[in-house]
Amino acid sequence: MTALQALIGFAAWTLCLVTGVFLYRGLRFVTGTPINHWPRGAKPASDAALVKRLEDAHANCLENLPVFAVIVLGAAALGRLDTVAALAPWVLYARIGQTLAHLSGVGQLHVLVRASFWSAQLGLMLWMVFKLLA
Repeated sequence: MTALQALIGFAAWTLCLVTGVFLYRGLRFVTGTPINHWPRGAKPASDAALVKRLEDAHANCLENLPVFAVIVLGAAALGRLDTVAALAPWVLYARIGQTLAHLSGVGQLHVLVRASFWSAQLGLMLWMVFKLLA
């Protein structure tokens, strides 16, 4: 997998998560839930716990996708994609791992695994930045 493919994969993963939220809300809407039932910033108590975690996982992706994009696209603009090629796919793999841990629950072990995957992403992105600035 190339760095650009990893970036596209990260974006695709983010889209999959928001599609899950959209489908859930669409099903709720066609079964009688008012369309304005989901105000921004408020999670209705009637939403399934899994959907709330799906929304949070999507938000986590949105927080990190721009940073990852700048690193990969910056490498491309500098003609140095080879510098980040080995690390970029691992950012995507760690993102997917973080999401799956997030969706699986909120117990201490879940949070520890999720934080570990996030730490891996952070470390990998910092490593890529340092390699590009060297």
